[in-house]
Amino acid sequence: MVRSGNPLSLHLGPGILNNIFDGIQRPLKAIHDKSHSVFIPRGIFVNSLDMVKEFEFHSTMKEGELVQAGDIIGYARENDCVKKHAIMVPPKTKPGKLKFMTANGNYNVTQEIYKIEGQQEIFSMSHKWPVRESRPVMESLAAKTPLLTGQRVMDGIFPSVLGGTNAVPGAFGCGKTVISQSLSK
Repeated sequence: MVRSGNPLSLHLGPGILNNIFDGIQRPLKAIHDKSHSVFIPRGIFVNSLDMVKEFEFHSTMKEGELVQAGDIIGYARENDCVKKHAIMVPPKTKPGKLKFMTANGNYNVTQEIYKIEGQQEIFSMSHKWPVRESRPVMESLAAKTPLLTGQRVMDGIFPSVLGGTNAVPGAFGCGKTVISQSLSK
């Protein structure tokens, strides 16, 4: 949700894989449940992640250990398919020692999970990330293996590689979304 002075951001954390979102991370089922309509009414606000649902959290680090951005603090059970949703120290977090680490148990995405010495930020199982800012990576691997989709349009006209990105140009109503959904299946 865009608020005054804040960039358009995604809320990343457990529960994101259980939702169906529109283009700006509004959960469509939660909006339907609140508005009782198939249309999105003006002015409705629904959190992109379920702030009440608790997830089973298992820590991988102990108090006193040195952590930095990108370290995996623990895992949360997302659903039956994603049993280990990695909970990471958010990017741009300064390195420091773990001052507090919560016990394994059930927590929601807003509860404090850990503290880092010298930092006032509340670290939970989720964090926000601006849409226009790339996620940091340690290294980019060379693309070697072709992505064979079994769809002639993709394989013949717009070939791609595993892990790569692809563009499907076209006019309104020509089937870009159908191609994308078929590829997702």
